[in-house]
Order: sequence, then structure tokens, then C-alpha cells
Amino acid sequence: MNSQDGFLLSYIKYGENDAILHCFSEEDGFQTYFLKGIYSKRNKKKALLLPLSKLNFSVNLGRGGGIQSISKFELVKSHDIYSDIKSNTVIFFISDFLNQVLRNENKNLRLFFGIEEFITELSQQNYQSHLIFLIKILEIQGVAPLINSGNFLDPETGTFSEILVHQLFNREISSIWKSIISSENPYQIKIHSTFRKDFLDSLLVYYHYHITDFKIPASLEVIQQIFE
Repeated sequence: MNSQDGFLLSYIKYGENDAILHCFSEEDGFQTYFLKGIYSKRNKKKALLLPLSKLNFSVNLGRGGGIQSISKFELVKSHDIYSDIKSNTVIFFISDFLNQVLRNENKNLRLFFGIEEFITELSQQNYQSHLIFLIKILEIQGVAPLINSGNFLDPETGTFSEILVHQLFNREISSIWKSIISSENPYQIKIHSTFRKDFLDSLLVYYHYHITDFKIPASLEVIQQIFE
């Protein structure tokens, strides 16, 4: 048995009372765990199963290389983000996003602490923090655009061009990309509300080109409605 911290990305009910959890842990990266009895009437801890909640798990190794099981877990730190409709929407979107793009990710402390930093920003009502965080993921994965003198980002090559290559990546959107990538404190950058939808769309286009088997998160429509 070992104990470690991890962020809950998603979970599904298994049988009457059990669940399968997908988490990104500090020590082992993306992991799938079996959690017994969480849906039983006496178990009050199912309220802790919130997207991106930081939990401490006591994990039993699976027999014969099978799925690991959680014997007990505790909430590491509580946040008010789940009671704020905008923050809650962002959290669901990012957990949905990470559950997809981190599936094959092993231990990665930059990503783990990057998630923690993002949650801290969101808890301070930085409602554009998810946009910054999605670029920081690209940087950590080594596929962020390379800065040069061009004014238009080419999403396929990850370089800036002197001519418009993709209609979404106009001068304004490309400038936002460049300012975030080159900033020492990107979370302090303010993206004007008129550009946020197109900027998010540009992020999804870029992920399509650079992250294998990337699919648009199902929660995209909800977050676009909230921030219209």
C-alpha cells in the first residue's frame, strides 16, 4: 500500500456501489483506480468526487498487474470554485480536457503543479485562466509555437508567418498567442472578452494538429454559453 496525492479527472459508476476513477497523480501520472463502496448509502465521501479535486489516496497494488484499488482517500484542500457557476464550468471543461490529453502521461511534476497553479488562479476568479493553462500544457509537452518576427501563427507548423495561413489565426489572435508564450507571468495577461471565443477555438485547432487523436471536449458548448 502506498499513499499519494492526485487530481480527480473523471469517474464512472461501476455496479451498484463502486466506481472507477481516472486521476493524475503526483508520483505516477495518469492512473485508473477502483473505489469500492463509494455509492453505498452510508458513505458520505462521494461528495468529495468533484472534477479536479485534489485527493490523497491510499492505494493497494493490483494483483497480477490488474487495476489498483483505493482503500481510503481524503480531500487535501477545499476550494469555493464549485459554488461559483463560472468557475465550476471552467473546472468541468478542463477536467474533461485533461482526462483526454493526459491518458498516456507518466509522472510529470510540471504538469501536476501546473494543474495546482491553474486551480489557484481560478479560485481567485481569474475566469480566463483556462485559456492560459491550455497554452502552458503545450509548453510543457514541448509543442508550443516558436516565437519569431511573423505576425500570423501557422497552427500546423507551430511557427509565425508573414501572411495569414488560417482564418482563425488573424493578427489579433496570433498576437495573444505570442504575448502569452513570451510572458514570465502569463496569468496576468488580460484577454479582451471580444477575442476569448475565437482564441479558445484557435487553441482547439492547434491541439488538433499537435496532440495525437485529440477530440473536441463534450463540455465545450457549455463553456462557450457561459462566456458569451
